[in-house]
Formats: sequence, C-alpha cells, structure tokens
Amino acid sequence: MQVKKYSYVNLENRKGVYFAIGLLFILASIFCLFEHKFYELDEIEVKKLHLDLIEAEVVPISKVVPPPPPPPPAATTQIQIVSNQEEIAIELEIEDLEIDVDAKIDIVIPVLEELPEEIVIEEEIFTIVEKMPEFPGGLEALFTYFSQNMEYPDMAKDAKIEGKVYLTFVVDRDGGITGVQVLRGIGGGCDEEAVRVVKGMPRWNPGKQRGKPVRVQYNLPINFILK
Repeated sequence: MQVKKYSYVNLENRKGVYFAIGLLFILASIFCLFEHKFYELDEIEVKKLHLDLIEAEVVPISKVVPPPPPPPPAATTQIQIVSNQEEIAIELEIEDLEIDVDAKIDIVIPVLEELPEEIVIEEEIFTIVEKMPEFPGGLEALFTYFSQNMEYPDMAKDAKIEGKVYLTFVVDRDGGITGVQVLRGIGGGCDEEAVRVVKGMPRWNPGKQRGKPVRVQYNLPINFILK
C-alpha cells in the first residue's frame, strides 16, 4: 500500500469519527420508528365521523307552553230565605247623651248656592195662520166697542190733531191681549188713549194653526177724527 504524502488527508485517521456519526444516525432512525404510529384506514374514518358528530350543535325542540288556568270564580253571596212567620231579633244600641244646659252648641248654617235662573222658552208667535184671531162678534162689534169706550183727548182737540195710531199686540192661545205697543203715533195723548182702550178689550177668539190655538201677532189701526 502506497503511503500518502500528506497525513491530514488520510481517511484512516478519521475512521472513529465517521463510525460515531453513523451510529448516532442509526439510533435516531430507530427511535423515530418506535415513536411513529401507524393507523389503519377504517380506524381513521371512524374517528373522523365521531368528531363530526361531537361538533354538531344539538338544537332542543321548542315546547308550547299551555296558557295558565283561569282564576276560580268569585264566591257568590248566599241569600238565606227566611219565612215570614219567623221572628227576627233586632238589637238597637242607644247611646246615653248627657246634655249640659250651660254647654255651647255650635250651629253650622249651610250656605245655599244661588241656583241658576230657569230658562223659560217662549212659545212661537205667528203673524199669519190658517184662522186669524177675531174680536167677539166680528169687525162691527169691534167698531162699536171703540166708539163706546174711547174718548178724544182734550190736548188733541185743542191742537186739532187727527190721524191714525197704529198698534200691535199679541193674541194668546186663550184670547188674552198682551204686548201692546205703538208702531206709529200722532201725539196729543191719542197714542196713550188707544193703548188704554186696546188693553181693556175682552178676550178674542184665538187664532188656530192645524186646528190648535196659537199665539198670533195682530196689527190694528185706530182712526182719530174730529167732528
């Protein structure tokens, strides 16, 4: 065997180092083989299926809650029927009131509130009805009444006042005369005399509407003429 020229390139010198490295590699490989686990295909699929079932969320089924029962009916009062012949004892408690003559008694007088005034609804007054009111006996009896009861005022005579005084009044349902007013006068005391005579007239035959007596407003001219 030919001797190498340089000793540092001689492999025999490093034989122990290479042997140690190989031994470590073999030991590491054996250790990895022991630690590695081998699984069959069926076992892997079963484990995977088991994991999927565990991860699935289980939703509980909702239950319909029945409504609460209605409250019990209120107890009704029982009425006991007692015969008319049965006697019922009633006890009256009367307090003994001692009144001192010298004692002062406070008397409270209630204050009466003013009552609102009663609203009186007046009946409707017609101006034209089916049957107008009429003086008893007609127009001739009316002229006779005025000629017998009316006096010509002295003031109107001295001033020679003549003319017509127009009056208005209401004939009530019973024929009475109310609300006498002067529509147009001539003065000299003639207006007042005409009002006096009209107020003193007897009851008229009332006016009627649909067969029932009603209040009617009536206008009457009274002529004053000097003779």
